[in-house]
Amino acid sequence: MSPAPAGRPRYLATSPFNASRAAEVTEVVPISVGQSVSHDRHGLGKAVAVEGDRAVIIDFSGRGLVRVALDSPRLHRL
Repeated sequence: MSPAPAGRPRYLATSPFNASRAAEVTEVVPISVGQSVSHDRHGLGKAVAVEGDRAVIIDFSGRGLVRVALDSPRLHRL
């Protein structure tokens, strides 16, 4: 039996953790600067900056600037 790759645990084929690994492969939809968004916790906001292809900085009027992952299930594009 070969050792597990560094940084990634191995799971049996019938493991319930395999479903979460498959969910990680979802496609990330980009957000452009100035686009309006809604967040389940922070409310309405506008994208002010994009950090690579994984995160966006959003200005929520009452809460200030918040960094949110683009693949967050709480983030909704308007």
